[in-house]
Amino acid sequence: MDCALLYSGGKDSTLAALLLDPFYDVTLVSGSFGVRDTEPAQESATAVGFDHTTVGLDPDVAHAAVEQMYDDGYPRNGIQQVHEHAVETVARGDWLPDAGGLDTLDAVADGTRRDDRVPTIERPLAQSVEDRFGVDYLAPLSGIGRGAIDAMAADKLVVESGPSAEIPKADYEVELRTLLRERYGEGAVADVFPEHTQSRVQGLR
Repeated sequence: MDCALLYSGGKDSTLAALLLDPFYDVTLVSGSFGVRDTEPAQESATAVGFDHTTVGLDPDVAHAAVEQMYDDGYPRNGIQQVHEHAVETVARGDWLPDAGGLDTLDAVADGTRRDDRVPTIERPLAQSVEDRFGVDYLAPLSGIGRGAIDAMAADKLVVESGPSAEIPKADYEVELRTLLRERYGEGAVADVFPEHTQSRVQGLR
């Protein structure tokens, strides 16, 4: 069975891939609005032994998300919009002919955790994705708390951690920060995004 897992290069999506690997042929997929390249995720995917591809997302969704975040003064709703769009885009499968060998799709997955406030895929949307696109939606970390995930990552992964603005990744936040800066200035980025730690996987232990 073939599974496309939304991938940023961080520990959560990497752990999700490792959990699914015994059951699926997992391809790691980074969604991109074309603002920044996905090379950091490609490097992380290669380091842990998975195929990787990039799927183009609709730039209009990114611009709408940036406006939402600026109006709200925080990133939650904008990031949620982008994640839902990414899940649906990957599940639709239009990108498969360009995926370098992945011809069919049985499942789409992500690394969302039990303790995440955003992004999440609620049950009605998960069922809608499955019904509309004929794939299974999988969230293998959705029942696992932060402490257990940290312990699993420490046991299996070599991880680089640091402030989100300094860790090279291929997640939505990187592109949304760039668009927010271009439209509203550097101060808007600091106002909207709270300081937090990000991770990037460098290999397996």
